[in-house]
Amino acid sequence: MPEGDTVYRAGRLLDRSLTGHELVRSDFRVPQHATADLSGGTVVGTVSRGKHLLTRVDRGSESWTLHTHLKMEGAWRVLDHGRKWPRPVHQARVVLHTDTKVAVGFSLGIVELIERSAEDDVVGHLGPDLLGPDWDEAEALRRLHEHDDLPIGEVLLDQTRLAGIGTMYRAELCFISGVHPTLPVGDVPDLTRLVRRAKQMLELNKERAIQSTTGDLRERERMWVFRRDRSPCRRCRTPIAVDMFGVPGRERAAYWCPSCQPAPAAPGRTG
Repeated sequence: MPEGDTVYRAGRLLDRSLTGHELVRSDFRVPQHATADLSGGTVVGTVSRGKHLLTRVDRGSESWTLHTHLKMEGAWRVLDHGRKWPRPVHQARVVLHTDTKVAVGFSLGIVELIERSAEDDVVGHLGPDLLGPDWDEAEALRRLHEHDDLPIGEVLLDQTRLAGIGTMYRAELCFISGVHPTLPVGDVPDLTRLVRRAKQMLELNKERAIQSTTGDLRERERMWVFRRDRSPCRRCRTPIAVDMFGVPGRERAAYWCPSCQPAPAAPGRTG
């Protein structure tokens, strides 16, 4: 699933390309909105909220919000009229036309057209957004500490605690913080520093299409541990480990260095 900075860039693309323009045509290729029509409406902005996108359209006295989520394979592309689409036509879920551009949402996991007043119903449950104007570090820490007994690797992916982190940033944050993904939140030595590093990572990467946590943009050199299973740790040369981890039924791959991030001692053990 895309990370928060990827969604932020998608929102910025839509905002820069569509805001202030009238929609001359709209095409919703999902059953629940097959007859919806936003033509004649003016796009007043697109914002990202965690991993959600909210595109706002005013048409006369009506105020609508197109709520989309990329999920695992989704993407938004904005093209000049007549340009060949970069993905198959059958993957398109939403197509928005202005007089100069075509915005196409491919393989979107969520497509909802809601009244503007209902936005809180779809994103109000989210925790503080690492890239949002409402970022609140104290509130994020409070929400994370509500689950002091749960593994940090599980809680970091809970968007109701902290919005914007996916499996890639989870792996990288745990590594640079020296904590095993199964370490309970309450045992993390400096949770404040971990959260600040999370914000720093996303802030740096939101400005570039190629994500890197090492500072090196060369292929195979961009990450500390993510998708580097069996490769040597960049710090100590121990082979990177990988395992499925998380809530049963929603497990995701976790990566770590067994030496730099030792597993927490089992309950009852000492030394």
